[in-house]
Amino acid sequence: MDTTDKKEKIRIIRNGPYQVSGSVPLDERIIRPEGKHYRYEPGRSWPLKETYLLCRCGHTSTPPFCDGAHRGAGFDGTECASREPFISRARVFEGKEMDLLDDGRCAFARFCHREAGTAWSLLPETGDPELRSEAITAAVECPAGRLVPRDHQGNLVEPELSPAIHLLQDPEKGVSGGLAVEGDILLESCDGTLYEPSNRRVLCRCGQSSNLPFCDAAHGPSGFRDDGLPK
Repeated sequence: MDTTDKKEKIRIIRNGPYQVSGSVPLDERIIRPEGKHYRYEPGRSWPLKETYLLCRCGHTSTPPFCDGAHRGAGFDGTECASREPFISRARVFEGKEMDLLDDGRCAFARFCHREAGTAWSLLPETGDPELRSEAITAAVECPAGRLVPRDHQGNLVEPELSPAIHLLQDPEKGVSGGLAVEGDILLESCDGTLYEPSNRRVLCRCGQSSNLPFCDAAHGPSGFRDDGLPK
């Protein structure tokens, strides 16, 4: 992707918050079960701002925004995620018509589950058009970008997403989730380098991930909750 004209950016501040610039829309998505699959329910939204700071230590008293609590909490936000390209990290699950690439970065949003099965169980049977469609949906609705379908001509299947950040809430599990970032927003490390472009990823905001800056579902066992978790 050519990043020359990109203005939307998230800059990671060393042991501090995410600095978001470029007037990126910010809202909330609530994960709701519906049969054997999941859907989003809209939640809160915030006024559009050119620049804002989002907490990533999990201690702010003004979620989702930073209030400086990372300093008193002694937050260590050292980035430790692999910088290898997705295509190099991903495991390949082969299917009849399409393959599934899986880099293992799970935010436990569970959209990989569908009525007919999971992305991994459905894709090998993609000779059936309905199952093929379900398999693709299960993969591309993963907010972490963990799962990407690829046809046998080498083309990756990605949804068209506009730049936006969504706070994930998971009342079924009683926890608040990460920050779902969509639309190829630039992600800049605290050392000034850019991460590989991605249309979908989830950033940690509980401060407990072992794969910073990305969410690894640590908000679940840590019981992370912000003040917006709905019933």
